[in-house]
Amino acid sequence: MILRILILLVLIVAPATAGAAECAQSPGKVIELCVSVAQGEARYEVRRNSNILFAPGRLGLDFKGEPAARFTALTGAERRAVDTSWQQPWGEQRVIRDHHVELAVTLAGDTPLNRAVRVVFRLFDDGFGFRYAYDAIPTGQAVEVAGERTEFRPAGAWQAWWYQALGADRDEYLYTQTDARRITLAETPLTMRGADGLHLSFHEAALVDFPSMLLQGDGAGTLKAWLMPLPDGIAARRTGPFVTPWRTVLIGDSAAALADSRITLNLNDPSKLGDVSWFKPGKYVGVWWEMHLNKTSWGSGAYHGATTANVKRYIDFAAKYGFDGVLVEGWNKGWDGDWIANGDKFSFTQAYPDFDLPALAAYGKARGVRLIGHNETAGAVPNYEAQLAGALKLYADAGVSVIKTGYVRPSGTLVDAAGGQHWFADQYLVRHHLHVVEEAAKRRIAINTHEPVKDTGLRRTWPSWVSREGARGQEFNAWGNPTNPPEHVTILPFTRMLAGPMDYTPGIFDLTQGKSELTRRVQSTLATQLALYVVLYSPIHMAADLPENYTARLDAFQFIRDVPTDWEMSKTLAGEVGDYAVVARQPRGGRDWFLGAVTDENPRKLIQPLDFLAPGKRYEAQIYRDAPDADFRHNPLALEIERRVVTGADRLELALRPGGGTAIRFKPLD
Repeated sequence: MILRILILLVLIVAPATAGAAECAQSPGKVIELCVSVAQGEARYEVRRNSNILFAPGRLGLDFKGEPAARFTALTGAERRAVDTSWQQPWGEQRVIRDHHVELAVTLAGDTPLNRAVRVVFRLFDDGFGFRYAYDAIPTGQAVEVAGERTEFRPAGAWQAWWYQALGADRDEYLYTQTDARRITLAETPLTMRGADGLHLSFHEAALVDFPSMLLQGDGAGTLKAWLMPLPDGIAARRTGPFVTPWRTVLIGDSAAALADSRITLNLNDPSKLGDVSWFKPGKYVGVWWEMHLNKTSWGSGAYHGATTANVKRYIDFAAKYGFDGVLVEGWNKGWDGDWIANGDKFSFTQAYPDFDLPALAAYGKARGVRLIGHNETAGAVPNYEAQLAGALKLYADAGVSVIKTGYVRPSGTLVDAAGGQHWFADQYLVRHHLHVVEEAAKRRIAINTHEPVKDTGLRRTWPSWVSREGARGQEFNAWGNPTNPPEHVTILPFTRMLAGPMDYTPGIFDLTQGKSELTRRVQSTLATQLALYVVLYSPIHMAADLPENYTARLDAFQFIRDVPTDWEMSKTLAGEVGDYAVVARQPRGGRDWFLGAVTDENPRKLIQPLDFLAPGKRYEAQIYRDAPDADFRHNPLALEIERRVVTGADRLELALRPGGGTAIRFKPLD
């Protein structure tokens, strides 16, 4: 729904000579970007508040079969100012404002495929994006992209939070903080902080039919786009005409400003699905954590977890405590033996004998609980695609409206029908994931992708793509060596979460699991597990622990029952990457507010103004906080629950213990 539109268009058709620049400024004149052609290169540079932010960086693609193009001129420029608002069907913020200035230029090159390249820049006050449009390539002409020239050359000294790309475990790694000049090959979003406190985040938007972009450092501060190649080394195969994804940079005076940017969403196309009211944000439980704890198994036999009797137990628990979904993993044939190596043996329609899908679907429906489907592929894409229609029909007939997919296989070894081995986010996998989403949407089924291609805001265009994993999640706290340190959840809001929702699966109450070694158990306090429901956004959140661990702590469990997953607005109130984060969200259509705060291994006291609350109104603050002696190392379960009356004029002390947090519900009294 478009709520407000203001578009001004100015067309300039006179060609610019080599060396002349075309420039544009963001709506508030915070950012100025200039593009020029000189010495055979097309380059762009960026100033912020009149200061150089990005030194001139190269632009363009290279194609197999022709030499690197020399650009000779800018053949024209188009500018327009846009100020619109649109509404998400679900999300971290209902109404999104899109306020930008667009500059489109055409680069004249000396090779057939680069003879006329349109580059579109969109400038926001908090960042910018640009993409390449190869409109001059004739319709249907096949081309092979060999590589990308795009450079980012931030001026000055920067610290970066990143991990080495192309690892076997896809994006499931802990972040490291280094001088940005030490970056070798990094995944995005890549976050950097300058000496003056300015923050940058590099990513992409609208990744469709193109390989994922990584960033390759040169040891001196320049980052160059590096595209995940297909097995034969080609980056992408396209037919003309085509456009690339947007290359994006978020810019903020603080880490919190990055977290509240909506540029990535704004650079995606409007929804293709129309009414998606059949998807309902919510919370779920499921047969999952017990498998990671080795209490039951995915495979058949005496320890099989996905049995009719066990799933009924979870359905009863969900119905009693107000959860609308139950995830069931390990229900289908194929889990026995080395399933990662034998993904082609999975059946997505045949259940193990002790699992009755129709009966369980009916049992859940009678209690107001839907099953959440699960299709683990082990990266055997051809096997899954061959069975996809049958699997989706099976689930649709059972009333399943969300499917969690999985691709647990070392990156670089996902095999296509011809035997070619793929990276987990090359063009082949990008195409596959969107194909699954499109086919599922036809049957009113939403997708939650694990081991995914990273999120690039496609949830705007395909709002049935509701969440993804794409980072080191809670499962590593069951068997990781080491498990996630406390700082991990203070880094995610300013790195991975800038891409989009994450299915982190919070809510573990048995934090030690009988283990004495700190790095083999959950490294957080109980209050942190509650706060994560607010800090880490997803429209579907799991209460991941075993039912009996919740019934043993119904006092703490109440916050999980109360916290929603769909929001009217969200505000990142404070934070530093790797240190702490404080987030407040207001439920869609409601008057409550919820706040979550988490810290790293260091205790800290934060004085938080409550000026996000409605002025002049009183609220009951239901506070779940670390007890004074709480510590993730030796006393993680120590929790205090307090109720007090507050107003928007108050300031609240958040006393976060080591590895700790605070979760608050503000309930209106007036």
